[in-house]
Amino acid sequence: MQDVSTLVAQAREGRPRAVARLISLVEGASPQLREVMATLAPLTGGAYVVGLTGSPGVGKSTSTSALVTAYRKQDKRVGVLAVDPSSPFSGGALLGDRVRMSEHASDPGVYIRSMATRGHLGGLAWAAPQAIRVLDAAGCDVILVETVGVGQSEVEIASQADTSVVLLAPGMGDGIQAAKAGILEIGDVYVVNKADRDGADATARELNHMLGLGESRAPGDWRPPIVKTVAARAEGIDEVVEALEKHRAWMEERGVLTERRLTRAAVEVETIAVTALRERIGDLHGDRRLGALAEKIVAGELDPYRAADELVAGLTEG
Repeated sequence: MQDVSTLVAQAREGRPRAVARLISLVEGASPQLREVMATLAPLTGGAYVVGLTGSPGVGKSTSTSALVTAYRKQDKRVGVLAVDPSSPFSGGALLGDRVRMSEHASDPGVYIRSMATRGHLGGLAWAAPQAIRVLDAAGCDVILVETVGVGQSEVEIASQADTSVVLLAPGMGDGIQAAKAGILEIGDVYVVNKADRDGADATARELNHMLGLGESRAPGDWRPPIVKTVAARAEGIDEVVEALEKHRAWMEERGVLTERRLTRAAVEVETIAVTALRERIGDLHGDRRLGALAEKIVAGELDPYRAADELVAGLTEG
């Protein structure tokens, strides 16, 4: 067993090994997880969480790396959670080396962690909320969360980030059409990356048109900007940072930032509670109570919904 208070103190000092161990405790659902979260709770709330999502090939990792460079120029500590597909063999992150971010590996002001989805849908790893808390408590000023890159199913990032950035690129075929039902509805800032390619202006125009369809914004509401970048050459990245800071200021001025964080905390509590309940139900296979309810359903004495209500009531009372 590791001493949690010592690990947290070391993480606050910027020691990457301590941060890594804390996140490993989170990912592994360690018996010490509750102690970790309790220790971290009073130390969180200072980080600005930015989510980056988009279809594969739009340059999310390159853009994330460029944003790290931009924030480091402002002398801000940056944490990166790069969520990758899971290996079907080991369960680990397939792209765990994060080659495109290797230039930051020796920077003590940057912490980069790959996390495997482990089958979790929505573009994020199930442990992402707690990992964000670790980086927050460790003193990161900005936390960049890069999703797995599976297209329109990645809407979950909107519930985990203060600001969501949606990346697109020209020449991606039906990229906008494929994404419009999901990620085009969650962006606070839109980035057309690889803007040196043919079709970048057309992509930006189409995006602007789609964002205008059916929108009903009141005066003073946030209008998501569209920024064109060439992340590989760091072109347009300062404009992205400027757009992010404007959105953060807008949220703080109107209380939206607090509202989003309250919603995020509520979702986190709900997820933990549902997971705990599901585990308890899983332990019931072969249990006398579950068998008795099944017998009543088969005999026509009880319907499945009433049986479920009785089961839940029994679990919560127990």
